[in-house]
Amino acid sequence: MARSSLPGRLPRGPFSPDFWRSPLRGTWFTSVLGVVLLVGITILFVTGLVSYAAYNPDLSPVNDRTPGKGILGFYLFSWPTDPPWLYRLTQGVHVTLGLGLVPVLLAKLWSVVPKLFTLPPARSVTHALERLSLILLVGGALFQFVTGILNIQLDYIFPGSFYPLHFYGAWVFFGAFLAHVVLKAPAAFRNLRRMRSGGGEEPDEELTAARPAPPTVSRRGALGLVGGGSLLLVATSAGRSFDGPLRQTAVLTPHGGPEPGSGPGAFQVNKTAEYAGIRPGDTTEEAWRLAVTGRTGTVRLSRADLLAMDQHDADLPIACVEGWSTSDQAWRGVRLRDLAALVGHDEPADVYVESLQLRGTWRHAALSAGQVADGRSLLALSVNGADLTPDHGHPARVIVPAAPGVLNTKWVTRLTFGEL
Repeated sequence: MARSSLPGRLPRGPFSPDFWRSPLRGTWFTSVLGVVLLVGITILFVTGLVSYAAYNPDLSPVNDRTPGKGILGFYLFSWPTDPPWLYRLTQGVHVTLGLGLVPVLLAKLWSVVPKLFTLPPARSVTHALERLSLILLVGGALFQFVTGILNIQLDYIFPGSFYPLHFYGAWVFFGAFLAHVVLKAPAAFRNLRRMRSGGGEEPDEELTAARPAPPTVSRRGALGLVGGGSLLLVATSAGRSFDGPLRQTAVLTPHGGPEPGSGPGAFQVNKTAEYAGIRPGDTTEEAWRLAVTGRTGTVRLSRADLLAMDQHDADLPIACVEGWSTSDQAWRGVRLRDLAALVGHDEPADVYVESLQLRGTWRHAALSAGQVADGRSLLALSVNGADLTPDHGHPARVIVPAAPGVLNTKWVTRLTFGEL
């Protein structure tokens, strides 16, 4: 008889083995979920680091949302402009996979929750390390997934900026995840091989119920339920990375649903002109001027002056950190490298871009000389055969292949070329 059931003794709640009675828990069920998370979380970590690199944080402090990152930025590289859909792919995978893994993560946490209540807390050094990694893993996973989902939904209710919170949280979480994998992966793969060969699962007294309740669903059925939940989340969110009918299936994301209106400018925007504090009077032909500064000084150009310059076309998508994107739009405007040459930079140079935007984090951004050099990098004046709408950045906006959406600054008022 279990100690918790002896007469005169009070139940010990979750610290008692008798408290956990589900017959589903066991090494095989946990191992299958663990292998799925091993692959999925590794992809999430890599695509998350890639997303951070896409901001070119080493280029300028204005692009660096994680000051003091130190050695954690060892891998950073200058973000390329080819292929032009690169950021659309990597961030779309990052966000869609993250949502799809939520049921798997919850099922995994449910399957191992008895381990959090085992007594004594540490039976050996290895066991103590495993418990510590498990606590950090659970806390880190919940933090990363919750902040990521809130960011997708544009609900910034967490303290501080999303970028450093998610960046530093990712390193803490992945460190705990890696330690847990080193400790547990051999047993997980050994158990799966044993099950495939018909040898049965290895017993684990911390997972397997001491007195299991009658089963209501098989383990394979439970895995099917988890997989079905993941597929449902993918099906109701992935469409925000596409145009047309598929976007209407993305009912769980802010940029899902039908396109906003009709006409050349009827594609998704993140922030409207009203939200950004753009006053109509500041963007009229009479009021607005673009200041271009470089080696030879500053020139001020009206929109008519820009239209009189050589115009170039580029078919490019927009992709944002929240995981949504549009397909290629037909942009037309002045090449950034031509504007650099206008102020004495015969070779393309870095550029510091400033917006009329009155509020919001990304009122300023920096682009590398490599991005400026690309002939598809434009100060766009029109899109899909019509002038930019106010929400798409009228009177002028930057559009750069493969750059995150926030680096494609709207309502541009000044370009400063030179080494940053």
